[in-house]
Amino acid sequence: MIRRRQKQDPRVPTTTMKWTMALLLVACLHLSPVESLQIGKLFERFQPKVTIPTVVDRVLGPSPVAQTKQELLAVISNTGNGKDADLETQKNVLQLVRYLETNAPVPKNLLEDPVASKALDGVFYLQYTQPSDLDTDDMEEWNPENSSEGDSNIDTRKVNIKGSVRAGGLNVDTSNRVTTQTIDVANQRVLNNVEQDFGFITVGGSFRVSDTVKTRAVVAFDTADIKFNSGFVLSLGFLFSIIAAFRGGIKDNGWLETTFLDDDMRIGRGNKGSLFILTRDKDAVQP
Repeated sequence: MIRRRQKQDPRVPTTTMKWTMALLLVACLHLSPVESLQIGKLFERFQPKVTIPTVVDRVLGPSPVAQTKQELLAVISNTGNGKDADLETQKNVLQLVRYLETNAPVPKNLLEDPVASKALDGVFYLQYTQPSDLDTDDMEEWNPENSSEGDSNIDTRKVNIKGSVRAGGLNVDTSNRVTTQTIDVANQRVLNNVEQDFGFITVGGSFRVSDTVKTRAVVAFDTADIKFNSGFVLSLGFLFSIIAAFRGGIKDNGWLETTFLDDDMRIGRGNKGSLFILTRDKDAVQP
């Protein structure tokens, strides 16, 4: 009887391969990070399912962008959504935000790109607000392009507010309040919801993509509801229609420009000069 030789599964390293990998690993530990990275590439064919951190990963740690994000979340913690942030904290926030905006910019056609815009979809938790510009000479001023949005003639007079949001002329305190912003890219809707002791305040509307800045959503607010815990709802959305009538039928009354975006954080700037920091995780920041 002839016994057939069992074939070796190519996905399972042989004894020789294991010894070779062990020797290479020992060698990596005695090399510089660059040399270790070069040798580390030899391991790629043996790692079809599990990625083992290389020596370089352990030496260099998280990327500068990831580190900056973590530092930013730490800085804005315990500030009451920005209401209690002093001048030095605000300066630090602007510097960290500017780093993220510069080193990890969003696609210029964000709102027109079906793939990239998916990162905007869904619920974000508002964690911090402050002015985009401070009355100091050592900070770079933020100058948005076409801020009035042409014929829409959107009000761009800056407001110095912290720990609050302003939508369609309504100013709502968000300090130590659960505040969400939900964006529906497909239906071009945005909804802000602020939890209050008596219930909820909801302000929302439709949006269009700016003609000149494709990372900017120009909003026409049409909803303003005060929902009481008792179940009673006071709807004030009709006020936006009255305002539009006085403006010659122009419904656009604000905009939000996304300046940084990834899977778990979004940073935006508003037409009134406010800076917003939002996260997917409700508990990403200590209140």
